[in-house]
Amino acid sequence: MRVHVVSDVHGNSTDLARAGDGADALVCLGDLVLFLDYADHSRGIFPDLFGVENADRIVELRTARRFEEARELAARLWGRLTDADGQEADRRSVVEAAVRKQYAELFAAFPQPTYATYGNVDIPHLWPEYARPGTTVLDGQRAEIGGRVFGFVGGGLRTPMRTPYEVDDETYAAKIAALGEVDVLCSHIPPDVPELCYDTVARRFERGSSALLEAIRVTRPRYALFGHVHQPLAGRMRIGATECVNVGHFAATGKPWVLQW
Repeated sequence: MRVHVVSDVHGNSTDLARAGDGADALVCLGDLVLFLDYADHSRGIFPDLFGVENADRIVELRTARRFEEARELAARLWGRLTDADGQEADRRSVVEAAVRKQYAELFAAFPQPTYATYGNVDIPHLWPEYARPGTTVLDGQRAEIGGRVFGFVGGGLRTPMRTPYEVDDETYAAKIAALGEVDVLCSHIPPDVPELCYDTVARRFERGSSALLEAIRVTRPRYALFGHVHQPLAGRMRIGATECVNVGHFAATGKPWVLQW
C-alpha cells in the first residue's frame, strides 16, 4: 500500500494534479488557499486586490510580529476597496469569491481517492460545494485506508494572525478525543514540541497543540503527520513509539511525502 501525503498546498494546483501519481490514495492536510505568498509577494489574493507594495509592507509587519499595525493597514486598504457601484466592497464576499476560484481549480486537481482535512487558512463551509465523489473530507473523524486507521484533525488554534479556521483549545482537544486510537494521526498543525513548531525562516514559533502531543504519548499511533510550519527546525522526530513527520511545504516543493507498507 502506498499513500502520498501533502500539506500547505497554497494554490499549487499544477503539482497537486500529479501528487497522487503511483499512489493508492492521497491524503491532504489542508491549507489549500493562497492568500499571500511570503516568498513571492506578487502571488495570492492579497496582492491581487491591493498590489505588491502593500503585500511587501504587510509581510514586513507580520514578520516583525507587529500584528496590530498589520491589522490597521489591512483595515485601511479594505476601506478603500469599492464594488462596481462605487460603494465600499463587502470584505467577506470579495474574499469568498477569490477563494471559490482557487477551490474550483484545487478540488478538480485531487485524484481519487483523496482524504482531506482543513488547514487554518481554509474556509470549511465552502468545501462541500467543491469536493467531488472520491474526495472524503474529515475533521475529528476516522477513515480506514489499506487496513490502517487514519484519524484527521483539521484547522489550527487561536493566534494573533486570526486566520479563517482557528478554534479554541477545548474544541480542538475534543476533536482529537473523538478519534480514539488510530494507526496514523493526521493534523494540519504539529504537536506542541518546540523543534517541530519553530519556523527557521520566519524566525518564530507557530502554535502547536498540547492535546496532540498528549494523544501521541497516550495512544501511541505509528505515525503523526502534519504540516503548517513551512521551514521547521526539525522535520521529523520520534516521540515514544510514534514517528512524527512534517510532510513538507507542498506549495514550494511540489512533492508529496510517501507512506508505504
